[in-house]
Amino acid sequence: MRPAGAFWQFRTGIYHFSLIGIRGCWYGKNSVLSESPRVHNKEKEKRIMAKIGFIGMGNMGSAVLNGLLKVYQPGDMIFTAAHREKMEKVTAETKVKHASSNRECAGQVKYLILAVKPQYFDIVFEEIRDVVGPEQVIISLAPGISIENIRTRLGGGVRVVRAMPNTPAMLGEGMTGVAYEAAAYDEEEKREIGLIFSSCGRMELVEERLMDAVGCVSGSSPAFVYMFIEALADSGVKYGLPRKTAYAMAAQTVMGSAKMVLETGKHPGQLKDEVCSPGGTTIAGVSALEEHGFRSSVIKAADACYDKTQRMK
Repeated sequence: MRPAGAFWQFRTGIYHFSLIGIRGCWYGKNSVLSESPRVHNKEKEKRIMAKIGFIGMGNMGSAVLNGLLKVYQPGDMIFTAAHREKMEKVTAETKVKHASSNRECAGQVKYLILAVKPQYFDIVFEEIRDVVGPEQVIISLAPGISIENIRTRLGGGVRVVRAMPNTPAMLGEGMTGVAYEAAAYDEEEKREIGLIFSSCGRMELVEERLMDAVGCVSGSSPAFVYMFIEALADSGVKYGLPRKTAYAMAAQTVMGSAKMVLETGKHPGQLKDEVCSPGGTTIAGVSALEEHGFRSSVIKAADACYDKTQRMK
């Protein structure tokens, strides 16, 4: 007789049975008498590989995946998307494999990134609810949906991280606000969460109550910055610059100005003042921006983002 803990496999026709011996008692994996919770958890731990999974591969999912490829290997990740053509295209471009279903993806990863719009959460949760558990880390990129909301809808004591990245994550230059309950994670998991988002650029831990503000300042604002670059380039074209040259000059100026804020530690107002000579051309332009409500327009844009987020809850 084999000792307790031995493992037998039988094949009969097309059926495949596994029996696991536990302290002299035998339980078939497909029988009504399932294995003990202790063994079930061990098997689930073995099934979960040190991988990151994505459900959803739209603009944000693609941006984060491409950012992660700067640190992780393609084999460390797996994903699903709504359309097979999209999955095949992403796999061809990145070498990251795609799963056949959301359920398959969710069941084999440690860190599961939900990169779908909030209106599709119910459909996704119905598919994955019984394959995710407390040993996994669920990372939601959805605006306006709280940790408690997701935990309640998924059930099973799942652990949830909220994150708000932006599309420059694709180039490793993104900004991500992250919120989670620190006590629920061990140090290795905290390091991994940090690595996931720092590989996409910069990461800031914030209180969850501030996540909607994060969406205004960094989540949506790349679109505002692109509009500024486009308008600034248009002014160059207006006065004779080739459009390609004007775009390059405007974009590099924005990038360099941002680095000045980040790396000098100086207040943006001080940096602005350092460019403005008394009676010069720059202060004339600044005066025109103030006259036409530049600051107010930016704040109003952020207000509109925040209000929309509140209505999504």
